[in-house]
Amino acid sequence: MATKKTDNKSGKKKTASARRGTTNTTKSSKTATSAPAAAKQSKSRPANEYRPKRVSGLDMAAEVLAKSEKPLNAKAIAERVIAAGWKTDGKTPHATLYSAIIREITTKKNASRFRKADRGQFVAAKGAM
Repeated sequence: MATKKTDNKSGKKKTASARRGTTNTTKSSKTATSAPAAAKQSKSRPANEYRPKRVSGLDMAAEVLAKSEKPLNAKAIAERVIAAGWKTDGKTPHATLYSAIIREITTKKNASRFRKADRGQFVAAKGAM
């Protein structure tokens, strides 16, 4: 048999929502609380503030391969891209670049900036840079 909880002061039974500490809300109270959140978002940064665009690792990899005379593997590409200024917090940037290069080759086909030279080896596509 379940015990019924009562308020010690008045002896009245508490409802389930009162025990959880929640109250019934209406639509008007929900809209009133969401309006300040929208106002906060617009004050965080001015719309006309200039923020330079970061160069992606894939763009930098295309530049590195265009300058290279021989095919490179993903690890060598990643080392050169990081030396050129690509910032990443990942533990395996070579795996990230490898998958991005393969994805571009697969999706763009002949329009891709990369070509596979051999197993794990990439070169810049002719006319890509």
